[in-house]
Amino acid sequence: MKRIGVVAALGAEARALRGAHRVRVGATELRDGVNLIVSGIGQAAAERAARALVSAGAGALISWGVAGGLDPDLPAGAVLLPVEIIAEDGRRFASTPAWRERQHAALAPHLRITAGALLSCAAAIEGIGAKAGAHRASGAAAVDMESAAIAGVAAARHLPFLCIRVVVDAAGDALPRAVLDASRAGGLRPWRLVAGILRSPREMSGLIRLARRFQNARRALDTIARKGLESPP
Repeated sequence: MKRIGVVAALGAEARALRGAHRVRVGATELRDGVNLIVSGIGQAAAERAARALVSAGAGALISWGVAGGLDPDLPAGAVLLPVEIIAEDGRRFASTPAWRERQHAALAPHLRITAGALLSCAAAIEGIGAKAGAHRASGAAAVDMESAAIAGVAAARHLPFLCIRVVVDAAGDALPRAVLDASRAGGLRPWRLVAGILRSPREMSGLIRLARRFQNARRALDTIARKGLESPP
């Protein structure tokens, strides 16, 4: 069986797989032939993590975590197993069909699963109008900041690739400025988040809504982890 390498940007995303109270940035070996790296946010960090997993013996790669919704019909909490990843420069990376179908069959009785495409950008898309524009231009159902880099490493090495993402903010949700500022430089910076709230306390309601939706996304990731990652063909 191929050893699977999983890249998650944040420890909060990885905890569902790790089963620990706290997950630090770096590599962790899980049971059942799965290696996990918490990479930090962004394309460069994700690419480094994917390369490290391959160097450590991974024969297949998974992009794991949350995403922002672009399709207005896709609600917060929906699980996306994208058929392809669209990079900002127009490159397209297909996920491995047989692997995706196997994972879909395992999860469909328990969760709402969506296929389609995932847009992967170097920076967060700010604002509802910008999300709508990205959806029109790309046709993608959702967006993240890491999957194209991970898919690119898998394609270059001719390895199976799978993407598992849960929508946190829907197409009609604008990310609070405090969250955008706190997430720059590759990770969520709590002090920047606090500073952003102090500068604009009106964003507190948006932060509370986003936190609740993130908890819903975490529950979906927990369900996926409990049902187990399917092995690649």
